[in-house]
Amino acid sequence: MKLFLLVPILALTLTVCAARSPYQAVLQHSRIRGRQQGPNVCAMQLVKGTDKKYFTNCKQWYHRKICGKPTVITYECCPGYEKVPGEKGCPAALPLVNIYNTLGVVGATTTQLYAERARLREEVEGPGSFTFFAPSNEAWAALPAEILDALVSNVNIELLNALHYHMVNRRLTSEELKHGSTFTSMYQDSLVHIHHYSNGIITVNCARLVKPDQHATNGIVHVIDRVITAVSNDMLSIIDIDDDLEKLRAAFAAAELSTLLEGGGQFTVFAPTNEAFQKIPSETLNRILGDPVSLRDLLNYHILRQLHCSESIVSGSSMETLQGTSLEVGCDGDQMTLNGKAIITKKDQLGTNGVIHYINELLIPDSAKTLLELAESSSVTTATRLFVDAGLSSHLAGSEALTLLAPLNDAFKGSLTMTPEMRKLMKNHILKTQLSSKSLYHGQELETMGGLKLRVFVYRNNLCIENACIAAHDKIGRYATMFTVDKVLTPPMGTVMDVLKADNRFSQLVGAIQTAGMTELLNQQRVHTFFAPTDEAFRAMPQADFNRLMRNPQQLSDVLRLHLGEGLLVSGGVSSHTRVTPLQGEKLELGVRNYTVYVNKVPVVDADLMATNGVVHAINSIIKPLAPRADREQADGPAAASPAVDSRSFRNNDLFERVLRSRSSRTMNKIQ
Repeated sequence: MKLFLLVPILALTLTVCAARSPYQAVLQHSRIRGRQQGPNVCAMQLVKGTDKKYFTNCKQWYHRKICGKPTVITYECCPGYEKVPGEKGCPAALPLVNIYNTLGVVGATTTQLYAERARLREEVEGPGSFTFFAPSNEAWAALPAEILDALVSNVNIELLNALHYHMVNRRLTSEELKHGSTFTSMYQDSLVHIHHYSNGIITVNCARLVKPDQHATNGIVHVIDRVITAVSNDMLSIIDIDDDLEKLRAAFAAAELSTLLEGGGQFTVFAPTNEAFQKIPSETLNRILGDPVSLRDLLNYHILRQLHCSESIVSGSSMETLQGTSLEVGCDGDQMTLNGKAIITKKDQLGTNGVIHYINELLIPDSAKTLLELAESSSVTTATRLFVDAGLSSHLAGSEALTLLAPLNDAFKGSLTMTPEMRKLMKNHILKTQLSSKSLYHGQELETMGGLKLRVFVYRNNLCIENACIAAHDKIGRYATMFTVDKVLTPPMGTVMDVLKADNRFSQLVGAIQTAGMTELLNQQRVHTFFAPTDEAFRAMPQADFNRLMRNPQQLSDVLRLHLGEGLLVSGGVSSHTRVTPLQGEKLELGVRNYTVYVNKVPVVDADLMATNGVVHAINSIIKPLAPRADREQADGPAAASPAVDSRSFRNNDLFERVLRSRSSRTMNKIQ
């Protein structure tokens, strides 16, 4: 019976929790944090050096920061309670008095004074059920002197109207202040605009409620942090009457987006001023203004899908724009930031269908940029300079459908002087068609502007084009796409055998391959991954063992085939416990440690020498078959191995015997 009773009670509890407003959730968290101080105590976060306080959520509590500034914890009575001398916490409920007296109790004494001067006292002391959004004392003090003087010099009209606009003729608790709702004020039925954010912050006309839910006998008081004014214009009207937004107004008209700003909705517009447009090079600006697609993308990139007053931002977060990508909207102290930059010059110009924040820099989305502009705004400055020096600017700044493979700065080593070879190499970093990395598939061939064919390799942990793996999300421009890659491209130049012959580090290996009769194998189209021993690896062998091995073509072939894996694996495709099936033996185990690839615990000293039928990785030691796992339980990957060759394994034929024994158990598995 108890179980049956528990189910509806639990369901009711979950329903109540789910229905709790964001503000109530934050208030409850503050109560929990303050309970050790006594009953009805709330923990608040005070931003150091200011008088700004916030009820705290988990994230703010542990970070101890608001808008990047350190906070200190203060303990105060929760709304509706007060201290009792000699008792712990805040055990007593505040006396329930009328709104006029409640203004004094909650510290809004300036509003109380002005209510009396404007002959509003009788109304807020009398019968009724009102909601009063009462400006704090600091809010009145922050008003420009000329505005405050105009109000208090005409108390019977201007001041009374201003106070009536702060009032709604019904009781509204924080639970009823829903996000995006409007309520009719007591000033000419003008609307007040409510926004209730997921972080618990509530605003009315973008003023933050700093002391919500102060109950009175004839209503409720919410103390706010600024004096609010009536909102009568939509966003288009605000832009139309401001000379500082003349260029923006013309841009919206040219893009045929003006109707968006006068229609319904609740948007946030980051409005570039005339100064912001003037900072953009005229060539770039004229190109965008003359291209309806780019212009529309640029303007939509300045518009958020939801309304965000500045007071709702207490930390950086990614917010979606109408253009489809995101902006990082944050704050630094009392400054609102965009993508980490404090470029907002005027905040919270509220319209009937959204809010406008003025900015002094134009935000250009990737979708409105040329390839050259994409590269210049990314962490590929070295590659950008080389593309320009190679005479490829016309392709990067034009309207061709291309894909740029742009290596990161640290991918370049040594001298970077522009030579014919370097010019050809940079040309082979440009693909002849516009691609998305999501559309690439294993084995795909891509043609470069230099006339080469590049191969695509799809691995579990990486997506690579030849030896270069994609290191960042695609940047999709107006006409073309940029892939940021981790290495300078090494186009394949000849077969595996050609690669070995062209590198004097492999002279002994080339001779060994010829002796073992494997030359034809390494010239075939079938692809292999060759962990190629250098001359140094052969020199590490005792001379007698080396001579004996070279005199036995079959044993030599077995040893070399252990170094030759099926399939093509570049270093970027190696993750922990990657396995390759060799042509001789059970498996090769690969891993990465400190940016070095290891194969059977032997370090690769030079990776990704690309060939048309495979790839060569240079090693300075001969690979040995791994012992059964039970025999190497204590080994700790590559760190436990020495790269030196144990010559005893050659003298007692241990290596050769293990290679031969493994012949019968060879599998046909591909690279895992």
